[in-house]
Amino acid sequence: MNTKKYDLTEGNILRRLLLVAAPLMGTQVLQMAYNLTDLIWLGRVHTDAVASVGTAGMYMWLSMAFLMTGRMGAEIGVSQFMGRSDLQGAKSFSQNALFLALVSGVTYALFVGLLRHPLIGVFAIREAHVAQGAADYLGIVALGMPAMFISGAISGTFNGVGNSRIPFLVNGFGIVLNMILTPIFIFTLDFGLHGAAWSTVISQMTVVILAILCIRFFRIRPFDNFTFFVRPNLQRIKQIFRWTIPISIESGAFTLLSMVVGRFVAAIGANALAVQRIGIQIESISWMLAMGFASALTAFVGQNYGRGCWSRIHRGARLSLFIMGIWGIVTMVIPLLFGRQLFALFIPGEPGAVLEEGVRFLRILAVCQIFICLEFWAVGIFRGLGRTIPPTISTIIGNSIRVPLAYFLSLTPLGVAGLWWGISLGAVIRGIILVSWYFIASRRLPQEDVIPAGDVDASLTGAASS
Repeated sequence: MNTKKYDLTEGNILRRLLLVAAPLMGTQVLQMAYNLTDLIWLGRVHTDAVASVGTAGMYMWLSMAFLMTGRMGAEIGVSQFMGRSDLQGAKSFSQNALFLALVSGVTYALFVGLLRHPLIGVFAIREAHVAQGAADYLGIVALGMPAMFISGAISGTFNGVGNSRIPFLVNGFGIVLNMILTPIFIFTLDFGLHGAAWSTVISQMTVVILAILCIRFFRIRPFDNFTFFVRPNLQRIKQIFRWTIPISIESGAFTLLSMVVGRFVAAIGANALAVQRIGIQIESISWMLAMGFASALTAFVGQNYGRGCWSRIHRGARLSLFIMGIWGIVTMVIPLLFGRQLFALFIPGEPGAVLEEGVRFLRILAVCQIFICLEFWAVGIFRGLGRTIPPTISTIIGNSIRVPLAYFLSLTPLGVAGLWWGISLGAVIRGIILVSWYFIASRRLPQEDVIPAGDVDASLTGAASS
């Protein structure tokens, strides 16, 4: 691979950031498009199908807490060691991250596949057929989870070296395949929501095969002679866990606390569940693109941290803050102006009350969009520095506040809107905490370039423990 082409420690900062960010954001756009079209197809089956898939989707979402071990272990380790021009070290982190991805993927798949009925029972869904549909969907998609974990670690490797174009092409192919198969399986083959699950599994299997071929044989693969079956390196695995356990806790806590709110919503009925599911997917216009940019920022900061280019890190942080701020404003305005038109795409023929509740949900969520974008900005920087504790703490605090907020506000005259306000205000709190933390901690970081010598970011460690 031409390492200079993907070297993020030299050249125009905006151009280098966009080189990595554009494919990552493109992947998120395709994923978002799939999620939305999937809901459109399911909405034409019945609102209850949307509620079933949305409930099972909580455990797909929870899987990200464990998937992050492989993906972020590769992304952080590879980016930092590429910055040091240590190709062997970068390859070793990639191989050990893949090992952890395989183990965690198989373990999680067995967990949700075998325990799908009691797991869905946690939500205490009032409609028995909705709960059964959710359990059926979860049992099928569990088959593709190991493939999803492995392809995530391979994507993290490519992102870490600065070549996010390959994951974009591979994942994009899988998403487009899924978009094609879903209506065929749902309607032509008359599989209903089971068809949506099987199309997802087939697409995930296709993606992992392509990803393995790319990292092993592709002309611009990150490493020569890459092998999958290596003896695990205990030192590397310990370091990956040091980086990723906070990320996993962060992701898992976010999802589990969201499940608590989801239980409140489920107690209201399938229509409220459908509103939440559709509204969150429309909201993903904001956070999925912000997440893609954050991954690019992690690779940028990681490589420059590895080489000790602190002045470049600070310039990149300021530039990306401006970009994410503008995007946050845009995504705040869109649901305020076009919420009704967006929501109406997903529920043709449904009662007007469902549409009105959906529009209200989107307008309340609009309040928190700029805070979500700025939160991802800070997350990307912290992860690139290998300091993953601050995002974890802010997520746990913000979402712990979200649950009682949602509950008590729902008991006021706001009713179900109180749940939506709890969700939105929790995101506002998370964003304020993490961005403030970064600005305070960044004052203690080196301002000029230094030769890396051990863990030079002790100031952020101190901030994390204070």
